[in-house]
Amino acid sequence: MRRLLVATLLLALAGPTAASASEQRPTLADLEDEVVCPVCTPETLEQSNSAVADRMRAFIRQRIAAGDTKSEIKEKLVAQFGEQVLAAPSKRGFNLLAWALPLVGGLLAGVALGVLALRWRRGREPTGPLEASSNGRRPLDPELEQRVDEELARFDT
Repeated sequence: MRRLLVATLLLALAGPTAASASEQRPTLADLEDEVVCPVCTPETLEQSNSAVADRMRAFIRQRIAAGDTKSEIKEKLVAQFGEQVLAAPSKRGFNLLAWALPLVGGLLAGVALGVLALRWRRGREPTGPLEASSNGRRPLDPELEQRVDEELARFDT
């Protein structure tokens, strides 16, 4: 257990350095899946073969060679093409809803399911121990048993 805790701590400390290295010295592959081709909208730059996508790749290579960070390159692409060029919405302003709404919806759905499960469980009649019966099942309600006997008697005659 202690080793797992130490390993988790080390991974947590190593994670931000890898992310910051990608931010400081991005590669074309780092940015291709985070940018959408403005001509073929649902496709990322990585998937697109359009002329615009080729020009965007060339622009990104130039900016990487100039020493720009990932966020600077993205800002320049947003300035040129608009915010719809980003594959994921920014985490500020109205776009924050795209990140928060699924989490809140999932949380509310979980709470609703939990409440419904509790109601369903409480709504059931408590079951007592099985009484001795020849077939191993619970005995019928006395009224129902009397009705069954009357119906069977009708068929016997």
